Amino acid sequence: MKKVTYPLLSLALLPLFSIAQETKITADELFAKARKVAFDSKDYPQAIQLSKQALQQAPEYTDISIFLGRLYTWSDKVDSARTLFQELDKKNTKDEDFFLAYAALEYWNDQTEKATQLTDKGLGFHPQSQDLLLLKAKINYSANHYEVAENAVHQLLKIDPKNAEARSLAKNIEEYTAKNAIGLTYNFVYFDKQFDNNWHIVGLSYKRATPIGSVIFRTNYANKFAENGVQFEMEAYPRLSKLFYLYVGAAYSNNVGIFAKYRTGVSLYANLPNSFEGEIGYRQLHFSDNIWMYTASVGKYYENFWFNLRTYLTPGEKNISQSYTGTVRYYTKGANDYFGFSAGTGLSPEENRNNLLDNAPYKLKTFKVGAEYNFSVKQSNLFSISGTYYNQEFRPKEKGNQLDIILGYIRKF
Repeated sequence: MKKVTYPLLSLALLPLFSIAQETKITADELFAKARKVAFDSKDYPQAIQLSKQALQQAPEYTDISIFLGRLYTWSDKVDSARTLFQELDKKNTKDEDFFLAYAALEYWNDQTEKATQLTDKGLGFHPQSQDLLLLKAKINYSANHYEVAENAVHQLLKIDPKNAEARSLAKNIEEYTAKNAIGLTYNFVYFDKQFDNNWHIVGLSYKRATPIGSVIFRTNYANKFAENGVQFEMEAYPRLSKLFYLYVGAAYSNNVGIFAKYRTGVSLYANLPNSFEGEIGYRQLHFSDNIWMYTASVGKYYENFWFNLRTYLTPGEKNISQSYTGTVRYYTKGANDYFGFSAGTGLSPEENRNNLLDNAPYKLKTFKVGAEYNFSVKQSNLFSISGTYYNQEFRPKEKGNQLDIILGYIRKF
């Protein structure tokens, strides 16, 4: 009888042993499993269930509660996320991740005022938090509070100059912070063979920031080929969304040959994820005939560096002329403090040499290499100096050297 009883008793107790083994899974283990399911499989419902099980074992485990709030946010369960975060707020939670998660929820749901309050409160406890400073800058940039955004991103860059996302954002914010800016440039161009006379170009510009983007008016005076000419330009950078903005430009001159008679251009820019940026557009120059050029570029911020590759393609009757330029900048401080280096082939319609595009010499070979240095004084005074060396085939199998030097000053107010 005993031989039968013991096996039956073991079978009866087996489920209890299994349950006991399951209860041995700790809150930490459930939390780790929930994170793995959420990040690896994107299975948010299962991750939510695991997080709730973990909280049943450890109701005061703040990290799990915050993570559960994030899961609700990612699952578009805004009310559940907000209720959970409000409960944590009543408990006087001071964790950095709590303020990040709660502020992000409100930011993504267009509650910018509440999101800003949360980032400010979080920074009161964690003043050196790079994530909170970056989120504060993004929130205020999206709400058109550009000065607040600029202060936040500059504070972040002082803590971590290699923060590529902050560097990219600083460049975008900088277009909106100063209401006005006056600029002056001087360009000296030396030729050893191609032309007998050196060139001198002076540009005077006025920039005005508007709620939809900045507008620039510029007048250029040039002495080329021992003759004088004047050109009038206007550029605008309307903002379409958080992701896209436009460049729209036009210019006119009555001194054809010194300048193009007409110049137009449009580009669509995109601020892409992972600190990338892209552009696609066209440029048109009219001398006696139109020259149409199509451009595309891709840029990338990485730590203190900005990398950019740009091309211009000009369709012709028999082929497509091509121009390529690679640029690297190393930022020392803010958005206007950097060293730059560039190299490329072909002529660009953006250069003061663009009148050389007329009469088809642009199909000949050109190599260029240049360097620039930009720095700011008290953020309101911007200085620049650049030099570019060109080796150009100005006639078939005949090359000449050219040196461009540009000095610039901008006063923001």
